[in-house]
Parts: sequence; structure tokens; C-alpha cells
Amino acid sequence: MYDIVMTVFIAELVWWGLWSVIALVKKAYAILVFLILSGACFAAGEWFLVRIFPYAAFALMLIPLLVLPPMVRIIIQYERAVLFRLGRMRAILEPGLNLVFPLGIDLIRKVDLRTFTIDVPKQEVITRDNVPVIVDAVVYFNVFDPDLAVNKVADYRSSTSYLGQTILRSVLGQHELDEMLSKRNELNDSLRELLDVATDPWGIKVTAVEIKAIELAEGMKRAIARQAEAERERRAKIIAAEGELQASEKLSQAAAVIGREASTIQLRYLQTLTEIAVEKNSTIIFPLPMEILKFFDGMSKK
Repeated sequence: MYDIVMTVFIAELVWWGLWSVIALVKKAYAILVFLILSGACFAAGEWFLVRIFPYAAFALMLIPLLVLPPMVRIIIQYERAVLFRLGRMRAILEPGLNLVFPLGIDLIRKVDLRTFTIDVPKQEVITRDNVPVIVDAVVYFNVFDPDLAVNKVADYRSSTSYLGQTILRSVLGQHELDEMLSKRNELNDSLRELLDVATDPWGIKVTAVEIKAIELAEGMKRAIARQAEAERERRAKIIAAEGELQASEKLSQAAAVIGREASTIQLRYLQTLTEIAVEKNSTIIFPLPMEILKFFDGMSKK
């Protein structure tokens, strides 16, 4: 029995020494001092019980198995951990293997540094021109300071979501419906800047705000459709009027040229006959110059 206890005792001392080496490599000097002192106390107590009451030594051998493994904290690459020692913040733990004090002396709060996406619940907004709309948006953000994200706000995700809802209603209520539909990119930038400034004290960086959809009432949709149809009709009439104006200007210029040269009207008549003959019509209407009619009218008066 004595040999078994001594073998286990030596193995546990080696185990304790291995943890001390890890603390030394990680430059956790406070943990190293704790391991050395606690290991010395453990060795003294274990050595005393082994000589007096070997069976009681087995209970003491459970201490390294209960105390040392919980000291390990593995931090993933995309995480950071805020370390609290006796209730006060001590450091920011980097990715990898970290050692902390056991028995509740050290507490850590892990913070994810990846970009989060918040789907802002649909908000009913009254625009500046008194049009009710329902706006759906999404917010992209990430934590740039774990200390502020843990110590300055209880839940940075929900707080960012609620703040996004408030700013969304406030900003969009200052714009008209046409601006919301035509200047969506500018509104996205404005929302992002305002939300980013408001969340900076929390260690939050808002990277983007996107308005996904703007829903209108059915009556408003029909009114917008009628407005768009009227706008298209107006443009069509303007284009037709401009075409008539340009055609009249060209005809006026052609009439001026024909008026200067009388023979050009005859050439125009011949060209018209050529175009009519192509269609193989049985009836040909030949225009008669007014000068001939005046000649015959003068002959009849004589």
C-alpha cells in the first residue's frame, strides 16, 4: 500500500510540475507562483499523511485532479476573453491556451469578434409627407474593444438592435417617400454613421446598414402607379409635340426652297407619281398647278 501511494504521489508532483512549466511558458508569473506554493503545500500535506495514515492520503490526491484542469481556458482565434480577478478586470486573454486561478478567483467573459448580422424588426414609419410605410432593415457590426463590450453594456447585441430600431424610425421620419425610394444608398450611409457614433462607447463598430424593403399600403401603391402612368403619358405627349415642332420647321424650310425655284415643285410631282405607281393603284390623282387654273380663268373672261 505504501509503495502504491508513493508512486501516485510522485506522479502527481510531476503533473503539478508540468502545469508550472506551462505557466512559465505562457509567462503567467502569478499563476506560476500560485502553482509553486500550492504544490509545496500539497507535497508537505501528502507526505505527512502518507507516513501517518496512508488511506487518508488517497483523498488528498484528488486535489490536483479537481483544481488544476479547470485552470485551463482555450480561446478560439476569433474570440477574446475579458479576465476578472476578484471582481476587477485584469487583462484581455488572447487566442490559445490560457491559465487562470481556480476556485472562482478568476472569471472570464468571452467575446466574439466576428461580424454579426441583426435583422431589425419591421418598423412602421410616418414619412415627412405623412405617408405610412413599413421598413425592414439589417445591421452588420462587430466588436472592436472587448473591454467596453463587456463592461459598458449588459447585452451589446440586443442594445445595438434596439438602438438601430430607434435611429431607423427617427431618420426615415425626416424624409419624404420619394427620397426613401430614390436615395436608399444615401439613407443607408446616414443610418450607419449615426448608429456607429452611438455604439462607439460600447466598443461596437457598425460596418453597414441596409434597408431591405419599404412596404406601402395597397391604396398608396395604386396612387403611385397612377402617378407613374400619368408621368409616362406626359412624356409621350411632350415627345410627340417636339416631333411635330421639328417636322413643321423642316417643312417650312422645304417650302422656302421650293418657293425660290418653281421647277422644284414639278420634280416633286414626278417623284410622287413614282411612289404611287409602285403600289400598282388603278387610280392616280395628279395635282394640277393653280397657275393653269388661273390661265384658263383669264381666257374665259376674255
